[in-house]
Amino acid sequence: MTPRGAALVDVDEVERPRFLLVLTHGSAGGVDAPDLLAVREAATAMGATVARVTQPFRRAGARAPGSPVRQDEAWLAVIKELTGRWPGIPLVQGGRSNGARVACRTAEAAGADAVVALAFPLHPPGKPEKSRADELRGAGVDVLVVNGDRDPFGVPDAADAARLVVLRGEGHDLKKDPAKVGEVVADWLAGRY
Repeated sequence: MTPRGAALVDVDEVERPRFLLVLTHGSAGGVDAPDLLAVREAATAMGATVARVTQPFRRAGARAPGSPVRQDEAWLAVIKELTGRWPGIPLVQGGRSNGARVACRTAEAAGADAVVALAFPLHPPGKPEKSRADELRGAGVDVLVVNGDRDPFGVPDAADAARLVVLRGEGHDLKKDPAKVGEVVADWLAGRY
């Protein structure tokens, strides 16, 4: 339960986890998006416990997340619950699209060690002047960004993340080759944990 309603958390637990990876969905999607599932598979294979969070706004049937302040408040409540359940191990948080924005905005407050940002929506389609690059720059922790080169939401600048990987032929959904997304994330995390 969060101050914004109930969230749903699907956990894939491993014995003696190396780190806790908490992922969430985009505005209109769910935690079963192909890229999120590929990242879950890759992370559990390397010894992580992975929690996929369906945020309260989606549980309530809304397609739009509403206020960033409210969304971040709910996210931090979920993170507090999860880190209480798995104390003493590094926290990596992330998500796709809007979920990547949430993970970046809350990284420091959550005590995250790093962020995985899939399909980070740099700007609304066709509106590059409304950049959200400050959310990446303001994360306060290392951020891995994985975007497609055909993403109508734009591709962040490499200088705004610890690492930027742009996948050829991929759009915003990163579903052409989700296994590649998982591989990229696992390679980056393996260098850290």
